[in-house]
Amino acid sequence: MIRPPDAEQPPPPDTGGRRGRKPAPICETAGLSHRAWLEPVRSSVFSSGLTLDELVCRSGYSKTRISELLRGNGYYPAWEITFSVVRALGLPAPPVCRLWTAAAREARKGAGWIEHCMQQVVLEPEAPPLAHQAFTDAMRAAYTEYARAFLLTDHRARWVVAETFDILWLCWNEAATSRDIRRYAWRLLRSRVMARADHHDGRPDLRPAVFSTREAHDSVPGRFVVLTELVDLFDAIARLPYDQMDVAVLHHLCGMDLDRIPHVLGMSPAIARAVDHHARAALEDLLRSCSPRE
Repeated sequence: MIRPPDAEQPPPPDTGGRRGRKPAPICETAGLSHRAWLEPVRSSVFSSGLTLDELVCRSGYSKTRISELLRGNGYYPAWEITFSVVRALGLPAPPVCRLWTAAAREARKGAGWIEHCMQQVVLEPEAPPLAHQAFTDAMRAAYTEYARAFLLTDHRARWVVAETFDILWLCWNEAATSRDIRRYAWRLLRSRVMARADHHDGRPDLRPAVFSTREAHDSVPGRFVVLTELVDLFDAIARLPYDQMDVAVLHHLCGMDLDRIPHVLGMSPAIARAVDHHARAALEDLLRSCSPRE
């Protein structure tokens, strides 16, 4: 599973009965889109308890090829070998195929190469679980609004949300047994948005979002002062702890009603109100500490 940066760390897995060596980490050269499908696939391998030899037997490829695929090392893997591992693990192929295609483009593979790879495997139609489809239908608009605040364009926002929902399909069994599937999915979305967003001083950069506000396009007296104040506000929002930032972005930037935010974030209404209260107080302190502008 792709674990967001602020998520609670799970206890170490019990490897007392597990065979084989500790898996090598993903190669540092693997891109963001590559990791989007590789991390859930690796997680499935480790949770299955399969040894590398057993996975080799099920997939039909050599140990070297499978080991390189699981590390994201060497050449970007063809869809045929990727599919063989996905099938061996019993994972749904359609979401992996979409994620694999996006990562192939990220790896600068040509359209001809991608098409040739796809022609080597016949994919059977496969629909996501009904609960997954209902969840994505319910959350798509809110997730897209949040992503757009950081990524600025509709295209990039929709693309990251689609990526999130494909990863969620891959991890659906784990998500469905989590304490709150809404919380699980939200942290997954946030991690994908933060991975793609521009950063400033170690935090996501919300300042460009000022220029998509109504005030940025209104020709009114004092417009420059208003924009300057908005830049300070958006910069302060990005400096909040993640939960407080999420509430502030959804409410102030996306215009979401406070009563709906707990459902989207997977929080109880009481906790969401407390987070909003702390966010408002923190914003006042951050803005007060800003140097006055002429």
